[in-house]
Amino acid sequence: MPETLKASDLKRGREIELTLTDFADRGKSLARVGDGDRGYVVFVAGAVPGDRVRARVFKRKKSFAEARLLEVLQPSDLRVEPRCEYFQSCGGCKWQHVGYEAQLEMKRDHVEGALVHEGGIDLGAHGPDGAGVTVLPTMGAEGEPYFYRNKMEFSFSAQRWLTDWEIASGEALDKDFALGLHVPGRYDKVLDLRACYLQSTWSAALVNGVRLFAKDNGWKPWNVHEHTGFLRHLVVRTPAHTEERMVNLVTSREDPERMEQFAEWLQEHFPETTTLVNTINSGKASTAFGEKEVVVFGPGVVHDRIGAHTFEIAPSAFFQTNTVQAERLYAVAAEMAHFQPDDLVYDLYCGAGTISMYVADRVKRVVGVELVEAAVENARANAEAAGVENCTFVSGDMLKLFTPEFVAEHGQPDVLLVDPPRAGMHPKVTEQIAALRPERIVYVSCNPRTQAKDLQRLLASTDGGYRIEAIQPVDLFPHTHHVENVIGLRRID
Repeated sequence: MPETLKASDLKRGREIELTLTDFADRGKSLARVGDGDRGYVVFVAGAVPGDRVRARVFKRKKSFAEARLLEVLQPSDLRVEPRCEYFQSCGGCKWQHVGYEAQLEMKRDHVEGALVHEGGIDLGAHGPDGAGVTVLPTMGAEGEPYFYRNKMEFSFSAQRWLTDWEIASGEALDKDFALGLHVPGRYDKVLDLRACYLQSTWSAALVNGVRLFAKDNGWKPWNVHEHTGFLRHLVVRTPAHTEERMVNLVTSREDPERMEQFAEWLQEHFPETTTLVNTINSGKASTAFGEKEVVVFGPGVVHDRIGAHTFEIAPSAFFQTNTVQAERLYAVAAEMAHFQPDDLVYDLYCGAGTISMYVADRVKRVVGVELVEAAVENARANAEAAGVENCTFVSGDMLKLFTPEFVAEHGQPDVLLVDPPRAGMHPKVTEQIAALRPERIVYVSCNPRTQAKDLQRLLASTDGGYRIEAIQPVDLFPHTHHVENVIGLRRID
């Protein structure tokens, strides 16, 4: 990069040379043009800190620019060779070109940056000993950070996306059929994946087999523009702790004869399959959910285990997609809660009750609260099947639930477990939590940015009545920018 390059020089369409210095959000890295740490920020997707690159500016804003990577002139020491041949095109693993230890450090930095810069939280003012609290190193995957997902959702499409190397091969390729994952930013384009390292080798073989079966029998994939075609999604569940396997074929209409044919083929070629489900989605929305689920063979569910308990997983049920790391995440949350045998615990956004049941044997009682009634029914069924009798699950909107009557019925909580969706908590919910004044709060989040803003409001609502005791990122999704983060708080009396 020329020494004279200034922020005003970064016009759209201009090619520039940059040395990347830091990881940024969502699979990008950044460089600064101008005055050191206060320089104008340029984001480059696909680059790695330490890379010297040639890039073209395509977006110019007042406080930052974005540039498209054209060439790596000098690679960073953090770079590694991506394992997957679809890496450049697929949206599944944006960080496969970065060494795993560097990925973990990047996620720790992301959590710290969110708390300090977006939440405005002074970490030096917290900590159990008054000396401040630090973000602990990210807890990474044990062993190889591949094949970790217990659920994958593949899409059928009549609009296939061809990679550069597929085009260069000169082969005659079928552009009207694809089964795989979407290209980032393209709802209508799907890569025809022949390999994937996210779920299992069995799953990859199944995808390849289903593709051949469908094409041999003339079954048409979904056309997102014309809303025609029979095949929409293939959802595969492979639990970590059982040998059960679920195949869920999502189609645009019911066709019992076709499903009988598919079932016979599946049982012959993939006999490990324990249950086959046909979900009917006749609407326009490209989702793997539908208006009807038909169990073709098997029990219609699979089972997996977290901690001491086994959970029944229905086709559309939510379950943590990385079972092994979810166990470690829950263990961290339990450790931060400092549970006592006589504790009453509120588990907010409890979903199917996995965290509630995981901690139930350490406390007197758990009250799980969840908006989605179907998830609450699942949680009750899971608790009953496991013989867990000290969990109560309540369905309802948390904005309306936390009344004096609710607390009078269920009791004043000693500990609050909070695990909201990516959007975080409603501001009024943080006010209600502050009003409850539990002794301990453990906040589990899949989005450190919204977590930081929620904490900012919570700490402000309690006038400094809580201190942060521990911050632990946990990596549930290697090779992506996603990170789970657990924060433990204690009331200052």
